Amino acid sequence: MKKVGIISQARMTSTRLPGKVLRPIGGRPLLAYHIERLQASGLPVYLAITTNATDDPLADFAEARSLPVTRGPEADVLARYQQCAAAHELDVIVRVTSDCPLLDGGLITQAVQTYLAADNPRLYLSNVLERSYPRGFDFEVFSWELLEEAHQHATTASDREHVTPYIHQNRSGRVDFTHVTRPTDRNAYRLTVDTAEDFELIRRLIEEYQADTLGAEELITLLDAHPELVALNAHIEQKKL
Repeated sequence: MKKVGIISQARMTSTRLPGKVLRPIGGRPLLAYHIERLQASGLPVYLAITTNATDDPLADFAEARSLPVTRGPEADVLARYQQCAAAHELDVIVRVTSDCPLLDGGLITQAVQTYLAADNPRLYLSNVLERSYPRGFDFEVFSWELLEEAHQHATTASDREHVTPYIHQNRSGRVDFTHVTRPTDRNAYRLTVDTAEDFELIRRLIEEYQADTLGAEELITLLDAHPELVALNAHIEQKKL
């Protein structure tokens, strides 16, 4: 049996909205919603944070919830993933980011089942290369083999910071791909938190619509029905790699 784990990267020093992952909504930190929705997948969840003292509150958060945490370089996030996966002897890694509080654990479960059925350590499976889900539902699934290969061979600062470009740009020439898509494109919706406007949308969704109890398709239906909510952060541009 392959050991599968979800690794979420987090830090307190976000450039556009510092400390965002511990900002409270409904009396609970944003990160609590993120972790609980990941745990709904039934897979173990690990937090990969930096060695900076500024991330000590994240370590405290993890300790209070018996959540395994590893600490590594701030800029070299690829090294953080490699260290975490090695420490927990993961065969398959699901990569997510902690600024996505409404990630759907059920969607990840289905993706991992598809990945495992393929039985291909050279496979990269994700919903981020061919986008049809809202930003905020992003996940990538790949093997320890591909992660270790990227760790050994990726050299640019951008490759190290963004973890998977070496893999998904197929620098080795030996990567296979599966894209998780939905029939109707909703990638223009933003359910990730990078700015104050993003945070306000998530706050309203959780406090007014109990979004933390809804699955991906239910959330998309909710946004379809409320263009005034979509408008709150529709003008925000995603930071480029």
